[in-house]
Amino acid sequence: MDDKLKGIVPIKEPTQMEAVFSGLYASAPQPLPFAPSLDMRAFLLQRMQGNLLVYSVSKFEFDTPIVQNLGGIIRQYLNHWHEAMFVSDRVDAPLFCHENERKWVTEKTQVSETFSTRHQLDDNFEVIPTPGHTSGATAFLWNNGEHRFLFTSDTIYLNEGEWVAAVLESSDRAAYIKSLELLRELDFDVLVPWIATHGQSYYAMADKLDAQRRIGMILDRVRRGEDR
Repeated sequence: MDDKLKGIVPIKEPTQMEAVFSGLYASAPQPLPFAPSLDMRAFLLQRMQGNLLVYSVSKFEFDTPIVQNLGGIIRQYLNHWHEAMFVSDRVDAPLFCHENERKWVTEKTQVSETFSTRHQLDDNFEVIPTPGHTSGATAFLWNNGEHRFLFTSDTIYLNEGEWVAAVLESSDRAAYIKSLELLRELDFDVLVPWIATHGQSYYAMADKLDAQRRIGMILDRVRRGEDR
């Protein structure tokens, strides 16, 4: 997967945003060039303290009326460096990523600030390092007052509706397992990955027991040496 990320040229198209839940907006789907059966999306989180953009797609423009009418964006967060291949140069907001991702992210775009530990932004957005897929992969947990959304990029993503992992040759399997164990214990009811199968749901609702069961199934596969 890493080799296939090289040499991808972003395509600029107008921003489209879809209201998914109260305060959560999804960008238009964009095919993943090295896996065209999968679509990627970025998500705008509308908050009183200032809106956030999670993940990246190249077809995103900060200054479109729809984004400005929602209040603009004060920060963009990347889960890991693969997303930097698709950071739009039309997003005028400081970019944040894990310190372990800085080296690769800065090859593609400018990093405003890095982090290395679990912490909260304000009282409703939590940054949770989950190494394994890459060394600085990070999940984000956001509470909009009605739902708790877990953003996992492709540490956990949706393939034909199934919750799966993405263990690469470069991934740290032992760290991945520990991160999955951590994610399994988090309190959330909506999974919002970066990528999902084209034409199918790009988020998944689950109560705590169902989420634990699904992540437990991923853990079983990864512990057996499987890649998903």
